[in-house]
Amino acid sequence: MDIAAWLRELGLERYNEAFQENEIDAEILPKLTSDDLKDIGITTVGHRRKLLEAIAALTGPAVAPQVEPSAPDEAVPRARPAEAERRQLTVLFCDLVGSTALAARLDPEEMRDLIRAYQNTVAGEIARFEGHVAKYMGDGVLAYFGWPRAHEDEAERAVRAGLAIAAAVPQLEGPEDATLAARVGIATGLVVVGDLIGHEEAREHAVVGETPNLAARLQAWAEPGAVVIADGTKRLLGGLFDCADLGAHDLKGFAEPVRAWQIVGAGAAESRFEALHKAGMSPLVGREHELGLLLDRWVLAKGGEGQVVLLSGEPGIGKSRITEALLERIATEPHVRLRYFCSPYHVNSALHPVIDQLERAARLKRDDPAEAQLDKLKATLREGTRTIDEAAALLAPLLSIPSSERNPLLSLGLQQQKSTTFEVLLDQLASLTKRQPVLQILEDAHWSDPTTIELFDLTVDPIQSLPVLLIITFRPGFTPPWTGYAHTTSLTLNRLGQRQVGMMIERLTGGKRLPTEVLAQILAKTDGVPL
Repeated sequence: MDIAAWLRELGLERYNEAFQENEIDAEILPKLTSDDLKDIGITTVGHRRKLLEAIAALTGPAVAPQVEPSAPDEAVPRARPAEAERRQLTVLFCDLVGSTALAARLDPEEMRDLIRAYQNTVAGEIARFEGHVAKYMGDGVLAYFGWPRAHEDEAERAVRAGLAIAAAVPQLEGPEDATLAARVGIATGLVVVGDLIGHEEAREHAVVGETPNLAARLQAWAEPGAVVIADGTKRLLGGLFDCADLGAHDLKGFAEPVRAWQIVGAGAAESRFEALHKAGMSPLVGREHELGLLLDRWVLAKGGEGQVVLLSGEPGIGKSRITEALLERIATEPHVRLRYFCSPYHVNSALHPVIDQLERAARLKRDDPAEAQLDKLKATLREGTRTIDEAAALLAPLLSIPSSERNPLLSLGLQQQKSTTFEVLLDQLASLTKRQPVLQILEDAHWSDPTTIELFDLTVDPIQSLPVLLIITFRPGFTPPWTGYAHTTSLTLNRLGQRQVGMMIERLTGGKRLPTEVLAQILAKTDGVPL
């Protein structure tokens, strides 16, 4: 049975990754329970019911999976408790500011409706970043990032969810003379998670460790609307966010003062790779051939024979690192860089990588007046296109720059507006190549939105007669639609061999020889993945 096709038929293909990560196949599928579906991250009641009913239809009356209980006292079989495991977890704790005072003012039913709307909002933002709501405690919500599903960027996901919660709660409808606000605390650390505690409906998966307590203390310390993080979480974020140092403070239950940070906004680094490696990069090891190939394609591109390199590899294999190495090698050569970064948080945002690139190129700031933003955009467009006013009128809405007398909205249909926008962007690229060769990099194309893919479909063909090198990076599982061109090269990064891993360890330790047992463990656990 094709699980992915079955999920598509149900309109629930968004959960395919969760089923794959948890190794759910045709044999396991009939045995799934409601608790199992919750554990793999399916937090929506309607989706769980739909899946359970579909499973029942597949298996017939002989096998009856657990259905979603319709009342608290309904007797239903429970999933077998999973074994507890040691995990690094990022824990988010948030609450509604001033809920006690609100409860004193509102009718109980009004307060119930307000709490329900608040909880739904918080749960929705946590689910959007694939966290797990562990517990509701009145106006408090406890969430885990890293269990039951694990990602490579749990700390970032938690912070983005916290910022989204802080922005969304004030939009909820509250008393006329009150503005609602949430405060959020986030901490990261080792815990033991998975033991089922409690009885019947009160049962829950327990997390043992100081991390949840620290998140709760930081939340209580935060100002309304603020997201406060622990020092351990800050280290994992690198330069992804700008943070204000709140200093070290004594917190109840902690023997030593705890240092904390408040999230101020997005960091200034151009790329995620740069933000996460701001302390410096390790030496490039074992990629001489691949780097040589990229340099060869750059030489061809500079001569007017445009090239496209499709660079694939699993997470942590070094795709971003080798592109950084190329940038270092050609840093002194005249060229224009256009870098586009796809994001797992914006897969449904049309042209997000392009919008991000334009904002960085124009140095736009959200708090700039609309006229100043328009001036910056036009100054950027002046470098590459002759139809500045038309181009600005098309691109300004993409950048959320309000319309004005200087920047009127164009009366175009949606399809015509999209095709004309594509023409402007392609004209911008062609115009830039008249001054200098262009290096374009589209990173993490597996997270690109359909409109961005469509734009690059139109970009790849004309590149072959322009001084442009386009590098597109992606992970296995993504099928690039650009393989049939003569000027396209596919390059796969493989895992490093043991000798190369040994060289990397030697450089990272400054030449210090590690004990043989330690070296063997590192070789076994990293399995040739540089990250």
